[in-house]
Amino acid sequence: MSALRIVPLAAALVAIVTAAAAQMPPAKEQPAPGMQPGGAMPPVMDQTIFAHVIFNELEGRWNGSNTEFRWEGQGWVGTDYDKLWIKSEGTLSKGALDDGQQQFLYSRAITTYFDLQGGLRSDIDSRPTRNWAALGIQGLAPYFFDIEATGFVSGQGHLAAKLEASYDLLLTQRLILQPQIEVNLYSKVDPVRMIGAGISDIDTGLRLRYEINRKFAPYLGVVYEGKFGQTASLAKRAGESTGDFRVAFGVRIWF
Repeated sequence: MSALRIVPLAAALVAIVTAAAAQMPPAKEQPAPGMQPGGAMPPVMDQTIFAHVIFNELEGRWNGSNTEFRWEGQGWVGTDYDKLWIKSEGTLSKGALDDGQQQFLYSRAITTYFDLQGGLRSDIDSRPTRNWAALGIQGLAPYFFDIEATGFVSGQGHLAAKLEASYDLLLTQRLILQPQIEVNLYSKVDPVRMIGAGISDIDTGLRLRYEINRKFAPYLGVVYEGKFGQTASLAKRAGESTGDFRVAFGVRIWF
């Protein structure tokens, strides 16, 4: 799959994000208590540049016979409204890198709690590389669920989607239980990457972390990695597992 074919498409999606954001009416300013409409208002500092990096998963996964290493993280730089994002995830098992996904996105705030994102995804691991244009949303849903929903299209017209959700349940101010789920879907089979059409795989887990401070939290948990449909059939033919429970241990860090 040629990267030259997907870059213009990714650029077009970024342009769509920018254009859609530009069509949104600006929020109406409300006068402060005791101030009459039309009165002088202090300047709003919404153009300051910030940066943030977080690794929700830096963990080993053990099923009783072998251990694999899994990471999932993301970072951004920008203002309250406009950001550039990098997202990365992958699994290192038996000397091979699998499920390597890197996303490079432009993000625009469309509501108080959600951003519209567009850009490029590259699948870079031990299997042949694939490139996709990406368009999706990310934010905080009602009841404080963290949600990411992204659609992808390749230069060959293949479609894909990823849905991610997590929730932080505070048992105490430092002890937090987090359920998490990720589901991947594809429109067409890609045998060399061991991907089938339909619901391809799920990665879900339950992690209990202790925040030594807000930026550093070791955790223990249990995770399940499952493959379905054609993807499961491809895995069976290759002698790979189609479903596996593992104990997870790692740290969650941000800065």
